[in-house]
Amino acid sequence: MVVLVLGIESTCDETSFALVKDGSTILSNVISSQSDMHACYGGVVPELASRSHVEALYPLLNQALQEAQVSLDQVDLIAVANGPGLVGALLVGMNFARGLSYTTGIPLVGVNHIEAHLFAAVMSSNKEIVFPALGAVLSGGHTSLVLVRSIGDYQLIAETVDDAIGECFDKVASMIGLPYPGGPAIERLAASGNPSRFSLKAGRVKDKPLYFSFSGLKTNALYIAKGQNSDKHAPLVIQEEDKKDLAASFQHVALNDVIDKIVRAAALHGCQSILVGGGVSNNQALRHGLSERAPCPVFWPSRGLTMDNAAMIAGLGGVSYQKNPRNEVLSIQTHTRIPF
Repeated sequence: MVVLVLGIESTCDETSFALVKDGSTILSNVISSQSDMHACYGGVVPELASRSHVEALYPLLNQALQEAQVSLDQVDLIAVANGPGLVGALLVGMNFARGLSYTTGIPLVGVNHIEAHLFAAVMSSNKEIVFPALGAVLSGGHTSLVLVRSIGDYQLIAETVDDAIGECFDKVASMIGLPYPGGPAIERLAASGNPSRFSLKAGRVKDKPLYFSFSGLKTNALYIAKGQNSDKHAPLVIQEEDKKDLAASFQHVALNDVIDKIVRAAALHGCQSILVGGGVSNNQALRHGLSERAPCPVFWPSRGLTMDNAAMIAGLGGVSYQKNPRNEVLSIQTHTRIPF
Protein backbone atom coordinates (compact mmCIF):
# COMPACT_ATOMS: atom_id res chain seq x y z
CA MET A 1 0.00 0.00 0.00
CA VAL A 2 1.30 3.45 -0.97
CA VAL A 3 1.38 5.77 2.03
CA LEU A 4 4.08 8.36 1.37
CA VAL A 5 4.68 9.87 -2.09
CA LEU A 6 7.50 12.17 -3.22
CA GLY A 7 6.28 14.52 -5.96
CA ILE A 8 8.51 16.34 -8.45
CA GLU A 9 7.38 19.23 -10.69
CA SER A 10 9.47 21.00 -13.37
CA THR A 11 7.17 21.54 -16.35
CA CYS A 12 7.80 25.26 -16.83
CA ASP A 13 9.34 27.86 -14.52
CA GLU A 14 8.65 26.44 -11.06
CA THR A 15 10.78 23.73 -9.49
CA SER A 16 8.95 21.91 -6.73
CA PHE A 17 9.26 18.90 -4.42
CA ALA A 18 6.57 17.67 -2.06
CA LEU A 19 5.85 14.84 0.36
CA VAL A 20 2.20 13.79 0.52
CA LYS A 21 0.78 11.16 2.86
CA ASP A 22 -2.34 9.11 2.18
CA GLY A 23 -3.17 11.06 -0.99
CA SER A 24 -4.11 14.36 0.62
CA THR A 25 -2.05 15.17 3.72
CA ILE A 26 0.71 17.53 2.58
CA LEU A 27 3.80 17.18 4.77
CA SER A 28 5.86 19.59 2.67
CA ASN A 29 5.43 21.45 -0.63
CA VAL A 30 8.57 23.41 -1.52
CA ILE A 31 8.41 25.67 -4.59
CA SER A 32 11.16 27.72 -6.23
CA SER A 33 9.73 30.22 -8.72
CA GLN A 34 11.72 31.73 -11.56
CA SER A 35 9.31 34.63 -12.16
CA ASP A 36 11.82 37.32 -11.20
CA MET A 37 14.44 35.88 -13.56
CA HIS A 38 12.08 35.82 -16.54
CA ALA A 39 10.34 39.13 -15.78
CA CYS A 40 12.70 41.25 -17.88
CA TYR A 41 11.88 39.10 -20.92
CA GLY A 42 8.11 39.34 -20.47
CA GLY A 43 7.78 35.54 -20.45
CA VAL A 44 9.57 32.27 -19.81
CA VAL A 45 12.88 31.66 -21.64
CA PRO A 46 13.05 27.84 -21.98
CA GLU A 47 16.84 27.47 -21.83
CA LEU A 48 17.12 29.64 -18.72
CA ALA A 49 14.26 27.71 -17.12
CA SER A 50 16.03 24.37 -17.71
CA ARG A 51 19.30 25.59 -16.22
CA SER A 52 17.54 26.96 -13.18
CA HIS A 53 15.78 23.62 -12.59
CA VAL A 54 19.16 21.82 -12.63
CA GLU A 55 20.51 24.16 -9.94
CA ALA A 56 17.43 23.88 -7.75
CA LEU A 57 16.83 20.11 -7.68
CA TYR A 58 19.10 18.83 -4.89
CA PRO A 59 18.58 21.76 -2.47
CA LEU A 60 14.80 21.57 -2.85
CA LEU A 61 14.71 17.79 -2.39
CA ASN A 62 16.65 18.12 0.85
CA GLN A 63 14.44 20.99 2.01
CA ALA A 64 11.25 19.03 1.27
CA LEU A 65 12.51 16.00 3.20
CA GLN A 66 13.58 18.15 6.15
CA GLU A 67 10.28 20.03 6.33
CA ALA A 68 8.34 16.76 6.18
CA GLN A 69 10.70 15.23 8.76
CA VAL A 70 11.09 12.04 6.72
CA SER A 71 13.95 10.27 4.95
CA LEU A 72 14.08 8.83 1.45
CA ASP A 73 13.90 5.28 2.73
CA GLN A 74 10.41 6.04 4.10
CA VAL A 75 9.10 7.04 0.65
CA ASP A 76 6.85 4.46 -1.06
CA LEU A 77 6.52 6.08 -4.49
CA ILE A 78 8.05 8.82 -6.63
CA ALA A 79 5.65 10.76 -8.90
CA VAL A 80 7.02 13.17 -11.52
CA ALA A 81 5.23 15.48 -13.94
CA ASN A 82 6.19 14.16 -17.37
CA GLY A 83 4.05 16.51 -19.44
CA PRO A 84 2.75 18.65 -20.89
CA GLY A 85 5.32 21.42 -20.65
CA LEU A 86 8.64 22.72 -21.96
CA VAL A 87 10.71 19.80 -23.22
CA GLY A 88 13.98 20.86 -21.57
CA ALA A 89 12.36 21.58 -18.23
CA LEU A 90 10.48 18.28 -18.34
CA LEU A 91 13.65 16.32 -19.11
CA VAL A 92 15.48 17.83 -16.15
CA GLY A 93 12.81 16.75 -13.67
CA MET A 94 12.09 13.40 -15.28
CA ASN A 95 15.74 12.32 -15.52
CA PHE A 96 16.33 13.35 -11.92
CA ALA A 97 13.30 11.31 -10.85
CA ARG A 98 14.43 8.35 -12.93
CA GLY A 99 17.91 8.40 -11.40
CA LEU A 100 16.47 8.69 -7.90
CA SER A 101 14.10 5.78 -8.52
CA TYR A 102 16.80 3.60 -10.05
CA THR A 103 19.29 4.10 -7.23
CA THR A 104 16.80 3.74 -4.35
CA GLY A 105 14.51 1.09 -5.81
CA ILE A 106 11.45 3.28 -5.16
CA PRO A 107 8.81 2.84 -7.92
CA LEU A 108 8.31 5.78 -10.30
CA VAL A 109 5.16 6.94 -12.09
CA GLY A 110 4.60 9.78 -14.54
CA VAL A 111 1.79 12.26 -13.93
CA ASN A 112 -0.14 14.47 -16.35
CA HIS A 113 0.50 18.01 -15.09
CA ILE A 114 -2.86 19.31 -16.36
CA GLU A 115 -4.80 16.47 -14.78
CA ALA A 116 -2.97 17.27 -11.55
CA HIS A 117 -4.23 20.87 -11.65
CA LEU A 118 -7.77 19.51 -11.43
CA PHE A 119 -6.77 17.06 -8.71
CA ALA A 120 -5.49 20.05 -6.69
CA ALA A 121 -9.11 21.09 -6.19
CA VAL A 122 -9.93 17.57 -4.97
CA MET A 123 -7.00 17.63 -2.52
CA SER A 124 -8.10 21.01 -1.18
CA SER A 125 -11.65 19.97 -0.31
CA ASN A 126 -12.93 18.28 2.82
CA LYS A 127 -16.31 17.73 1.18
CA GLU A 128 -17.35 14.89 -1.09
CA ILE A 129 -17.08 15.66 -4.80
CA VAL A 130 -19.94 14.15 -6.77
CA PHE A 131 -19.24 12.96 -10.32
CA PRO A 132 -19.61 13.60 -13.17
CA ALA A 133 -17.82 16.90 -12.70
CA LEU A 134 -16.76 19.63 -15.08
CA GLY A 135 -13.03 20.35 -14.94
CA ALA A 136 -11.83 23.83 -15.93
CA VAL A 137 -8.06 24.20 -16.37
CA LEU A 138 -7.20 27.92 -16.47
CA SER A 139 -3.50 28.72 -16.58
CA GLY A 140 -0.76 30.47 -18.49
CA GLY A 141 -0.38 27.56 -20.89
CA HIS A 142 -3.79 25.90 -20.91
CA THR A 143 -7.48 26.71 -21.13
CA SER A 144 -9.62 23.57 -21.28
CA LEU A 145 -13.01 22.28 -20.21
CA VAL A 146 -13.09 18.57 -19.42
CA LEU A 147 -15.85 16.15 -18.44
CA VAL A 148 -14.54 14.26 -15.39
CA ARG A 149 -16.43 10.99 -14.96
CA SER A 150 -14.01 9.98 -12.19
CA ILE A 151 -10.36 10.63 -11.37
CA GLY A 152 -8.52 9.25 -14.39
CA ASP A 153 -11.57 9.17 -16.70
CA TYR A 154 -11.79 12.36 -18.79
CA GLN A 155 -13.35 13.67 -21.98
CA LEU A 156 -12.25 16.94 -23.54
CA ILE A 157 -15.22 19.26 -24.10
CA ALA A 158 -13.53 22.47 -25.25
CA GLU A 159 -10.20 24.29 -25.30
CA THR A 160 -8.62 27.47 -26.60
CA VAL A 161 -7.78 27.66 -30.29
CA ASP A 162 -5.05 30.28 -29.72
CA ASP A 163 -3.83 31.93 -26.51
CA ALA A 164 -4.44 30.45 -23.09
CA ILE A 165 -6.25 32.84 -20.76
CA GLY A 166 -3.24 33.30 -18.49
CA GLU A 167 -1.04 34.01 -21.50
CA CYS A 168 -3.55 36.62 -22.66
CA PHE A 169 -3.42 38.32 -19.25
CA ASP A 170 0.39 38.38 -19.49
CA LYS A 171 0.36 39.94 -22.95
CA VAL A 172 -2.20 42.63 -22.14
CA ALA A 173 -0.27 43.48 -18.97
CA SER A 174 2.91 43.84 -21.03
CA MET A 175 1.13 46.17 -23.47
CA ILE A 176 0.40 48.70 -20.75
CA GLY A 177 3.70 48.40 -18.92
CA LEU A 178 2.73 46.06 -16.09
CA PRO A 179 5.20 43.47 -14.76
CA TYR A 180 5.31 39.75 -15.50
CA PRO A 181 3.44 37.64 -14.52
CA GLY A 182 0.56 39.76 -15.75
CA GLY A 183 -2.43 38.09 -14.11
CA PRO A 184 -1.94 39.42 -10.57
CA ALA A 185 -0.92 42.84 -11.93
CA ILE A 186 -4.04 43.12 -14.10
CA GLU A 187 -6.24 42.01 -11.20
CA ARG A 188 -4.77 44.61 -8.83
CA LEU A 189 -5.14 47.43 -11.37
CA ALA A 190 -8.64 46.34 -12.41
CA ALA A 191 -9.88 46.59 -8.82
CA SER A 192 -10.00 50.39 -9.10
CA GLY A 193 -11.14 50.54 -12.73
CA ASN A 194 -14.45 50.84 -14.58
CA PRO A 195 -15.19 47.55 -16.40
CA SER A 196 -17.69 49.29 -18.69
CA ARG A 197 -15.34 52.05 -19.84
CA PHE A 198 -14.03 50.31 -22.96
CA SER A 199 -16.01 48.17 -25.40
CA LEU A 200 -14.34 44.77 -25.76
CA LYS A 201 -15.67 41.46 -27.04
CA ALA A 202 -14.71 37.86 -26.41
CA GLY A 203 -13.81 35.71 -29.39
CA ARG A 204 -16.15 33.16 -30.91
CA VAL A 205 -15.13 29.91 -32.62
CA LYS A 206 -17.30 28.90 -35.57
CA ASP A 207 -19.39 25.77 -34.91
CA LYS A 208 -17.69 25.29 -31.51
CA PRO A 209 -19.65 27.47 -29.07
CA LEU A 210 -17.82 26.25 -25.96
CA TYR A 211 -14.31 26.74 -27.37
CA PHE A 212 -12.21 29.76 -26.48
CA SER A 213 -10.39 32.36 -28.57
CA PHE A 214 -8.54 35.19 -26.85
CA SER A 215 -6.39 36.56 -29.71
CA GLY A 216 -9.07 38.98 -30.93
CA LEU A 217 -9.69 40.29 -27.41
CA LYS A 218 -5.94 40.77 -26.98
CA THR A 219 -5.71 42.70 -30.29
CA ASN A 220 -8.70 44.83 -29.35
CA ALA A 221 -6.97 45.78 -26.09
CA LEU A 222 -3.78 46.56 -28.04
CA TYR A 223 -5.58 49.00 -30.35
CA ILE A 224 -7.18 50.78 -27.39
CA ALA A 225 -3.83 51.05 -25.62
CA LYS A 226 -1.65 51.96 -28.59
CA GLY A 227 -3.94 53.05 -31.42
CA GLN A 228 -5.69 51.39 -34.35
CA ASN A 229 -3.52 49.01 -36.43
CA SER A 230 -0.56 49.50 -34.09
CA ASP A 231 1.81 46.77 -32.92
CA LYS A 232 3.16 45.87 -29.50
CA HIS A 233 6.21 48.11 -29.96
CA ALA A 234 4.15 51.26 -30.55
CA PRO A 235 3.94 53.91 -27.80
CA LEU A 236 0.87 54.11 -25.58
CA VAL A 237 -1.87 56.51 -26.61
CA ILE A 238 -4.02 56.10 -23.50
CA GLN A 239 -3.27 58.14 -20.41
CA GLU A 240 -1.88 56.60 -17.23
CA GLU A 241 -5.19 57.02 -15.42
CA ASP A 242 -6.98 55.11 -18.22
CA LYS A 243 -4.95 51.93 -17.69
CA LYS A 244 -7.07 50.83 -14.75
CA ASP A 245 -10.24 51.06 -16.88
CA LEU A 246 -8.66 49.06 -19.70
CA ALA A 247 -7.48 46.43 -17.21
CA ALA A 248 -10.96 46.25 -15.67
CA SER A 249 -12.70 46.08 -19.05
CA PHE A 250 -10.37 43.38 -20.33
CA GLN A 251 -10.61 41.27 -17.17
CA HIS A 252 -14.40 41.58 -17.07
CA VAL A 253 -14.83 40.35 -20.66
CA ALA A 254 -12.22 37.58 -20.44
CA LEU A 255 -13.51 36.15 -17.16
CA ASN A 256 -17.17 36.45 -18.12
CA ASP A 257 -16.45 34.48 -21.26
CA VAL A 258 -14.86 31.73 -19.17
CA ILE A 259 -17.66 31.75 -16.61
CA ASP A 260 -20.37 31.67 -19.30
CA LYS A 261 -18.84 28.61 -20.95
CA ILE A 262 -18.20 26.78 -17.69
CA VAL A 263 -21.83 27.28 -16.64
CA ARG A 264 -23.16 26.20 -20.04
CA ALA A 265 -20.90 23.15 -20.25
CA ALA A 266 -21.78 22.01 -16.72
CA ALA A 267 -25.49 22.24 -17.45
CA LEU A 268 -25.18 20.60 -20.87
CA HIS A 269 -23.34 17.56 -19.51
CA GLY A 270 -25.35 17.18 -16.29
CA CYS A 271 -22.35 17.84 -14.06
CA GLN A 272 -22.82 17.61 -10.29
CA SER A 273 -19.62 19.45 -9.39
CA ILE A 274 -17.13 21.88 -10.95
CA LEU A 275 -13.37 21.54 -10.41
CA VAL A 276 -11.20 24.56 -11.22
CA GLY A 277 -7.42 24.43 -11.47
CA GLY A 278 -4.46 26.48 -12.67
CA GLY A 279 -2.95 29.83 -11.75
CA VAL A 280 -5.89 31.90 -13.03
CA SER A 281 -8.09 30.20 -10.42
CA ASN A 282 -6.44 32.57 -7.92
CA ASN A 283 -8.34 35.50 -9.45
CA GLN A 284 -10.93 36.67 -6.93
CA ALA A 285 -13.26 38.14 -9.55
CA LEU A 286 -13.37 34.72 -11.21
CA ARG A 287 -14.05 32.97 -7.91
CA HIS A 288 -16.83 35.37 -6.98
CA GLY A 289 -18.47 35.38 -10.41
CA LEU A 290 -18.42 31.62 -10.96
CA SER A 291 -19.52 30.80 -7.42
CA GLU A 292 -22.53 33.09 -7.90
CA ARG A 293 -23.62 31.61 -11.23
CA ALA A 294 -22.62 27.95 -11.07
CA PRO A 295 -25.45 25.39 -11.25
CA CYS A 296 -23.62 23.06 -8.84
CA PRO A 297 -20.92 23.24 -6.12
CA VAL A 298 -17.55 24.67 -7.23
CA PHE A 299 -14.30 23.29 -5.81
CA TRP A 300 -11.18 25.47 -5.86
CA PRO A 301 -7.56 24.62 -5.10
CA SER A 302 -6.12 26.20 -1.98
CA ARG A 303 -3.85 29.14 -2.74
CA GLY A 304 -0.68 27.07 -2.35
CA LEU A 305 -1.93 24.58 -4.94
CA THR A 306 -2.97 27.01 -7.68
CA MET A 307 0.49 27.53 -9.14
CA ASP A 308 2.63 24.70 -10.49
CA ASN A 309 3.53 22.55 -7.49
CA ALA A 310 4.66 19.05 -6.60
CA ALA A 311 1.96 18.33 -3.99
CA MET A 312 -0.68 17.92 -6.68
CA ILE A 313 1.71 15.67 -8.62
CA ALA A 314 2.30 13.49 -5.54
CA GLY A 315 -1.40 13.33 -4.68
CA LEU A 316 -2.51 12.29 -8.15
CA GLY A 317 0.47 9.96 -8.54
CA GLY A 318 -0.54 8.08 -5.41
CA VAL A 319 -4.14 7.66 -6.59
CA SER A 320 -2.99 6.53 -10.03
CA TYR A 321 -0.58 3.98 -8.56
CA GLN A 322 -3.23 2.53 -6.24
CA LYS A 323 -5.43 1.87 -9.29
CA ASN A 324 -2.58 0.49 -11.38
CA PRO A 325 0.59 -0.48 -9.48
CA ARG A 326 3.64 -0.27 -11.77
CA ASN A 327 7.19 1.05 -12.03
CA GLU A 328 7.84 3.26 -15.06
CA VAL A 329 11.51 3.94 -14.30
CA LEU A 330 12.63 2.35 -17.59
CA SER A 331 9.66 3.32 -19.75
CA ILE A 332 8.73 6.87 -18.72
CA GLN A 333 8.83 9.49 -21.50
CA THR A 334 8.32 13.25 -21.60
CA HIS A 335 5.42 14.72 -23.55
CA THR A 336 5.22 18.39 -24.51
CA ARG A 337 1.53 17.82 -25.23
CA ILE A 338 -0.82 15.29 -23.64
CA PRO A 339 -4.37 15.24 -25.05
CA PHE A 340 -7.23 14.31 -22.77
